[in-house]
Amino acid sequence: MLDIAPAADGRGFAPDAAPFDAAAPLPPLTADMFAPGCPARGMPIRIGEKWAGLVVVCLADGPRRFSELKVPLRGVTPKVLTDTLRALERDGMITRTAYEETPPRVEYALTGLGRSLLGPIAACREWAMTHLPELMAARDAYDDANGRAAS
Repeated sequence: MLDIAPAADGRGFAPDAAPFDAAAPLPPLTADMFAPGCPARGMPIRIGEKWAGLVVVCLADGPRRFSELKVPLRGVTPKVLTDTLRALERDGMITRTAYEETPPRVEYALTGLGRSLLGPIAACREWAMTHLPELMAARDAYDDANGRAAS
């Protein structure tokens, strides 16, 4: 399992090891690096899963209906949004409240656990804003070098 410790400056995380030395041989990767008990296996929001984090941000100010969530998440299909909401509910990040009304009304809201994700998400958003020019330049350079159209 990969040990992660707070960075010396208190911001973010850094590997719990000596600084990277390009001349030193790297230790081998092991089969149990992400063993079944590893916390990374149970992460409710994976780095590549964009909709869950966006749903959490949409619910930051209070409960929302499915149709309200579709407005800022206009690229998500109803099925993917439904699956994302169910996964977040299963993980205890949100609650789903169905009201006995005509027409029926369902609202989704963050739990305390879900609300605790707002800080890390804000840190990721801050990182993205700071490094977006570098990221876009790297993509453009890669695309140019590999004969791909910019996306």
